Amino acid sequence: MAAVETKEAIWHGGDLATAKALFPQAPEPWIDLSTGINPIPYPLPQLPLSLWQRLPGKSDEAALLAAARKAYRIRPQSGLVAAPGTQILIELLPRLIPAANVAVLGPTYGEHAPAWRKAGAIVREIADLAEIGDANVVVLVNPNNPDGRVVAQETLVQLAGLLGARGGLLVVDEAFADFAPETSLLPILPEGALVLRSFGKAYGLAGLRLGFAVGEERFTDALQAMLGPWAVAGPALHVGAVALGDAQWLSAAGEARAADSKRLDALLAGQGRVVGGTVLYRLIETPQAPSLFERLGRAGIYVRRFQHDPCRLRFGLPGHEAGWTRLVQALKSA
Repeated sequence: MAAVETKEAIWHGGDLATAKALFPQAPEPWIDLSTGINPIPYPLPQLPLSLWQRLPGKSDEAALLAAARKAYRIRPQSGLVAAPGTQILIELLPRLIPAANVAVLGPTYGEHAPAWRKAGAIVREIADLAEIGDANVVVLVNPNNPDGRVVAQETLVQLAGLLGARGGLLVVDEAFADFAPETSLLPILPEGALVLRSFGKAYGLAGLRLGFAVGEERFTDALQAMLGPWAVAGPALHVGAVALGDAQWLSAAGEARAADSKRLDALLAGQGRVVGGTVLYRLIETPQAPSLFERLGRAGIYVRRFQHDPCRLRFGLPGHEAGWTRLVQALKSA
């Protein structure tokens, strides 16, 4: 039997300590499919010792920002700020629009709504953009986590104009847009919109803690001031600049992960209905989701559950053939 689980405010993927507590008899090593992170990371370049011994310099940050502008196709007039992960940016965004009336398009990444609530904003979680009402801030993830829903660029441009006229802001979290560049708002970024980009997911280096905000300079300058000097560590600046400049690697990785996601779809077809996802994860729906989660857990395979919908499970991609083999065996037994 599984161990009794302690209650958590928000469930996230990647928490193997919880998995081990739930299934203490599971075989090791665990296969963690609970995240949407590329399981085959960018190969780390050799890092000079000096990066660890000195504070980051202006030139280090400038090199990263230049690489990000090119990789993300950011317009010259758009402001850009780097941060130690997008999570800190999510926490800081409410300071840009005090006393906000916020609509969060969901279900989606669980940290957006709490960040605004902690700042005293009125927050509603909506299922359709037609429900924004009198909100002056709208937050959405595009492509969405966990179902991969995509909101068209034309819709986002119109919404940014509406919110800008209200003195508000459209926040678009593009954490999973690296392998779907056609969905990105950045090449045509309008006033009234601010886009978040996460480095760690596509490049498989979430522990590096690197993210970006792109928007009007008045917003990015304010975020930079809140972050303060030396916000991003020197090694992260260096690795980020190298990786973002390697378009060939990103293209090859995208093709490989797209093939992997199709392989995963074929495996999951007999377990439930595949209802969405991106090339880095797939989402299934089945009334048997709780029992499937248990069976996979007992086999040492951790997938992502959802507080808002116990009939859904999200599967990340195995990073090696041994992982695929164990997943096949566990699904057959389930």
